[in-house]
Amino acid sequence: MSIRVSNFLKKSTRPVKTNTTWQKKIGAPEQVALQKRVEQVSLSAFDRPFEHQAVFNSRLQTTGGRYHLSDHHLDFNPKMADRDDFDAIIKHELCHYHLHRAGRGYQHANQDFKGLLAQVGGSRYAPDIGAGRTVKKKYHYLCENGHEFDRVRRVDTRRYRCGRCRGRLHLVSHSN
Repeated sequence: MSIRVSNFLKKSTRPVKTNTTWQKKIGAPEQVALQKRVEQVSLSAFDRPFEHQAVFNSRLQTTGGRYHLSDHHLDFNPKMADRDDFDAIIKHELCHYHLHRAGRGYQHANQDFKGLLAQVGGSRYAPDIGAGRTVKKKYHYLCENGHEFDRVRRVDTRRYRCGRCRGRLHLVSHSN
C-alpha cells in the first residue's frame, strides 16, 4: 500500500496561523543559493512550493537544521552544507514545514512525520560531524575492590561508595 505525498499534505479544517513579521535579508550568495536549493527540493520532493526563508545559522552546532513554528523559516547548519546528504537534511526540515502548514502531525514522534520522511527519503537524524564537545575527566577513583572510576566532578569519598560493590572509594589522581 503506497501513500502519496499529497495525501500527507492535505489541508485540514484547522486554520493555520501565518506570521510574516520576521524577514531576514538574504543578500549573501551562499544564502541565495541555499534559498534556491530549498525551493527546488520542496518542489521536486513534495510537489509544493516553499514560501518562506531558508538561512544559514552558524550557531547551530550539533543539529542539521531547525524549523521555526512561529514564522515558518528554516535555519541550516553551514557545516552540513558541503555534505553529500545535505538534501536529506533539507527534506527533514521541509517535512516539519509542510506538515505543520497542512495542520498535520509535524513532530518527530508523529506517524505523519515518520511516514512522509520515509517516503521522500529525508534523514531521520543529523549526521555526526564531530562537533560534539569532549569533557576531560579530572578525577580518577579506585574502590577497595579494584574498580576504577573517572569523574569530571569531585566525589565526597566519606559519603559515597562504589556503585558496583559498595566498597570505599579512594582518590588516585587529580588533574587540573
